[in-house]
Amino acid sequence: MTANVSLSGLKNRVAQYATAFLAIAVALGVGRALGAYLGAYLPYVAIAPAIAFSAWYCGLGPSALASVLTLAALKYWFLPPGHTLLIVTRDQIIGLIVFVVATILIVAMGELRRRENERLRQAQSDLEDRVRQRTAELDIANQDLRQLTARLMQLQDEERRRIARELHDSVGQMLVALSMNLTTVGSDIERLSQTARAVSDSAALVAEMNKEVRTISYLLHPPLLDEAGLPSALRWYVDGFSQRSKIEVTLDIPEDFGRLPQDLEIAIFRTVQESLTNIHRHSGSPTALVGLDRTDSVVHLTIEDNGSGIPVEKRDLVAAAGVPGVGISGMRERLRQLGGTLEIKSNTSGTRVEASLPNIVSSKAAA
Repeated sequence: MTANVSLSGLKNRVAQYATAFLAIAVALGVGRALGAYLGAYLPYVAIAPAIAFSAWYCGLGPSALASVLTLAALKYWFLPPGHTLLIVTRDQIIGLIVFVVATILIVAMGELRRRENERLRQAQSDLEDRVRQRTAELDIANQDLRQLTARLMQLQDEERRRIARELHDSVGQMLVALSMNLTTVGSDIERLSQTARAVSDSAALVAEMNKEVRTISYLLHPPLLDEAGLPSALRWYVDGFSQRSKIEVTLDIPEDFGRLPQDLEIAIFRTVQESLTNIHRHSGSPTALVGLDRTDSVVHLTIEDNGSGIPVEKRDLVAAAGVPGVGISGMRERLRQLGGTLEIKSNTSGTRVEASLPNIVSSKAAA
């Protein structure tokens, strides 16, 4: 590495000297060619820009050496007696002294300018290096944040699955046992009609509680999603949602839709769940449409309603960043972690949610 840097520096120095000499040679050639037509002072006029160019772009060493050679060339070619370096008159001495002083000033100013430019280039290079470093650090921080977000969503799904299992296996079973005990007590005290009615009411309440616990358990993590797949889970959820909300929901899924990887099925189910909840809470629409299909490369989900739409002042925010609301942000982030996208289009005649995910063949479907 050191040898390469030294070789590069040597090449640059040679190029600087060669450029300075070439500029001086061109200026002398122009002065010699046009001197007979434009006057005796033309060589000095032609040499000044060449020396300034050398001082600004070639450095102190090349410009100084070029100035010395220029001084000798002026005496040798342009000042009488020609073709000799001998100075014979006082005017020549004064003229050459003035030329030397002017050359020194030009070289000095050019060197100061060149060094200032070099400092500016170095400062710009250092700034660009720091910007690249900060950009790399920001990319690493964003990557860590994306990994943390993905991990939090995974833990959330696992916790929902655990709570659903506990509700079903523990609380649900105890409620069934309590219902059986109350039924037995009710049969033993049939002779007491008032007490029997109370026990019957209690048994009905327990049955309703059991139903609600099962519904909550299924909403947290429907077992159909793991056992029968996404289409069955969506049909079960849409039927229950229609009964609870009185919103007529049409579900359009191909009969041969098949299975998807677990992460994709969970993401699609949660997106439908959140979208229908938003329709029930905010849109005022009496109907909704859920469409799901897949191609060889993409799984496409659409949820539409005929409600009042998202307020105008919030549409740009929702389209740009998934705000307001944690639910929309969560849907967008969940799909992004899987390589998908979420678009929300809304106006006064309704809202349309479109989600696209890469189609990955499930191991269950392959089996």
